Amino acid sequence: MGQSDEAARLVAEGYRAQQAGRIDHALHCYDEALRRQPESFEAAFLSGLIYLQSGRIGQARNLLGKAAVARPHEPDVLLNYGTAIALSGGLPDALAVFDRVLERNPQHPGALLNRANVLVRLDRLNEALAALDKARAADPANPQIPNNRGNALSLLGRFEEALQGYADALKLAPNYAEALVNRGNTLLLLKRDADAIASYEAALRLRPDHADAHYGLSFALLRGGDLKRGFAEYEWRWRRLELANYRRDLGRPIWLGNAPIEGKTLFIHAEQGFGDTLHFARYLRDVANKGARIALEVQPQLKPLFADWPVAALIGRGEALPEFDLHCPLLSLPLALGVTHASGAEPYIRAPAAQFAAWRERLPQDRRLKVGVAWSGNRTFRNDRHRSMTLAAFAPILATPGVTFATLNPDVAPAERDMLSSLPQVLPLASEFRDFADTAGVIANLDLVISTDTSVPHLAGALGKEVWVLLGFAPDWRWFLDRADCPWYPSARFYRQPAIGDWASVVEKIRGALAARATAI
Repeated sequence: MGQSDEAARLVAEGYRAQQAGRIDHALHCYDEALRRQPESFEAAFLSGLIYLQSGRIGQARNLLGKAAVARPHEPDVLLNYGTAIALSGGLPDALAVFDRVLERNPQHPGALLNRANVLVRLDRLNEALAALDKARAADPANPQIPNNRGNALSLLGRFEEALQGYADALKLAPNYAEALVNRGNTLLLLKRDADAIASYEAALRLRPDHADAHYGLSFALLRGGDLKRGFAEYEWRWRRLELANYRRDLGRPIWLGNAPIEGKTLFIHAEQGFGDTLHFARYLRDVANKGARIALEVQPQLKPLFADWPVAALIGRGEALPEFDLHCPLLSLPLALGVTHASGAEPYIRAPAAQFAAWRERLPQDRRLKVGVAWSGNRTFRNDRHRSMTLAAFAPILATPGVTFATLNPDVAPAERDMLSSLPQVLPLASEFRDFADTAGVIANLDLVISTDTSVPHLAGALGKEVWVLLGFAPDWRWFLDRADCPWYPSARFYRQPAIGDWASVVEKIRGALAARATAI
């Protein structure tokens, strides 16, 4: 039997194993077939599909790329190859692959749908809607098309139209769990949390292992104050593709409160944004009270803030790991500790003395009110459009007389830098920050901080500094709903949008309160 015959036999054996659900054996057969016949289209394509479906995107892209070279005009091959490219982050390259299909068939519904999905991720939302309209005309019975149209409309802030899109999808496929999840996500943005919970739970009755449904449910439960159930559901975050880059195989058992830790070294590692680390660091003391030695990993920019914490080891992300017995992601600590309610008391972070003294010299020593400001955070964050502001929208606050302002957000657009230079009452200090020790040093010297939902309110609250937080209509879960105070940070006060997108009324309220504060000095 020649090499090609043996490769064909292995492909056939692999396909039978795949149909029987013996995926590992199927992959073994396909790998062997490719070793004997590297140009085997069938082995590359079938194994690429398995890797794609199981979320192993790098392998999928490589194998489906080989298949696309062998069959450069076959739509199914190109669609799957483009999907793998898109999932690996190559969005423009994925568009080019889908366009190859559309060159031959401009009405190909799968290519139009996949192209629209990429356009959504590129924030080219109106183009995505146009592609989805073409796809729907070509394939009116496909429920994925109105579902994805709903997603694009939701991102555009056209929420009621988005809900209609999900309703249309569910008419076509009443058991379409994805549409139920997406409907729940949009209902959360409308602050209809009870309806969102019902939608997520309906999805979970259809697919109990739907990670996005569990994650959305966790958000609604946490925002409603049900922390016990919410943090349990939040563990499903690790099954979501969006958090793939945060997953870590550390070769040690994970601790979620299920075993004694006295005398053990517990490696606690930050996992997401700066604000998350600052927020959940409060629980390290509770872990230490259980008798564990703590090895702590945080983002390098935050490391100086923890230099004097009583931990056995402190590292920045990317440094060599210490020895440890167990590990716990930082945002899993509330679950492990059985946290049932939000609470905060005394400050738990201090500004390093050197930075405090250095920035004190930089700030004016007159009697004017000194206020730190931040109007935007990480622009790449998926929900940033609902939490950040433009400097132009925030600017009326900066016109308050009797106040010296200091910027606290270093990521400022070029046009905003030009605008800042025209405001002599604003000190652009954030442009000089090296890490969060500088941010803390400035905040500790101020009278007040005013910020949107960024890492800044977390740092100010952890320092015990008074902070006024501007919140979007449907804020992140940790800020709860419809309350002016913050149980996590007693020094915080909330100013909430009364309607979606209404920053103007929030700014006016803050400007009035700030003017009264400045006059009282």
